[in-house]
Amino acid sequence: MGVSEFQARLKRLHRRDWFLWWGSVTVILLLTFAVVSLSLPTLFSFRETFFEFNLNQAVRGLVGAVLLFNVYSIYQQIIVKRLHRQLAEQIEETARLETHAEALRQLAMLDPLTELHNRRFAEERLRAEVSRFDRSGHPLTVVMLDLDDFKQINDQHGHAAGDEVLKGFATRLKSLVRASDLAIRMGGDEFLVVMVDCVPEMAGRLVGRIGVPEVHYQGAKIAVRFSAGWAGCRRGESAEKLLERADRALYEAKRAGKSRVKGVPVTAA
Repeated sequence: MGVSEFQARLKRLHRRDWFLWWGSVTVILLLTFAVVSLSLPTLFSFRETFFEFNLNQAVRGLVGAVLLFNVYSIYQQIIVKRLHRQLAEQIEETARLETHAEALRQLAMLDPLTELHNRRFAEERLRAEVSRFDRSGHPLTVVMLDLDDFKQINDQHGHAAGDEVLKGFATRLKSLVRASDLAIRMGGDEFLVVMVDCVPEMAGRLVGRIGVPEVHYQGAKIAVRFSAGWAGCRRGESAEKLLERADRALYEAKRAGKSRVKGVPVTAA
C-alpha cells in the first residue's frame, strides 16, 4: 500500500471525524430541546403530581439517553484518534521505506562520486537501445572517453584533486548531452556516452564541444584533457561488440598520441 493510498484513507477518517462531531452536537441539541420542551408544562401546572411524576421519569430517561450518547461519541472519538495515529505511523514508515528503496535504486544506477549512471545500468540500457536499433533502424552511436595523465594528476595533486577532476569532467559531460542520451562513468577515468538517434559524425561534434575543461583545486588550475573513440551500431551487432569497437577506436586514438579522437564508420570492417 503506497503513501497516496494511506493519505486517502486518512482523509476519509478526517471526514468521519467531522461527521461524528457534528452528529454529536446535533443530537445533543435535539435532546436538550426535548428536555426543555417537556419541562415547560411544569411551569404552568404545579399541582398535577401524576403528570409531574411521568415528566420526571421522561426527563431522567432523556438525561440517560444523552449520557449514553455522549459515552458512545467519546468511544467513537477514541477509536478515530487511534486509527489516525496508526495511519500516521504507517504513512511515516511507508515513506521511510520508499525513501530507502529510492536510495538503493539510485545506488544501483548511479556512480556515487560523479552522479553519472554507472557501468551496470549502462550495459542494461545499451542492450535495450541496440534492440531498439534492430527494430527501428534509427542510428545509435557510443562514445568512449578516457582522461589523459590522470595518474599524474593524482600523484601531483593528490587523490582528492583526482576526485574533483572526475566530478568536473562529469559535470561538463552531463551539461552537453541531450536528455535522450546517457552519460556514464564506466570506472576509473573512463566515461561513455550513448547517443540515441545519432550518426557517428555527431559524436565528433560532441567531443569537440567538451574542449579542455579546467578544474580549480586549492588554488591550482588543472586542465582536463582526454582522448575519445566512437562507433556506430551495425545491424545484428550485440551491445558488447559495439562497445568493443568503440573501445578499440579509443585505444587507437591514445596510441596515436594524447588528446586524440577517432571514430569508426558504421560500414567499416
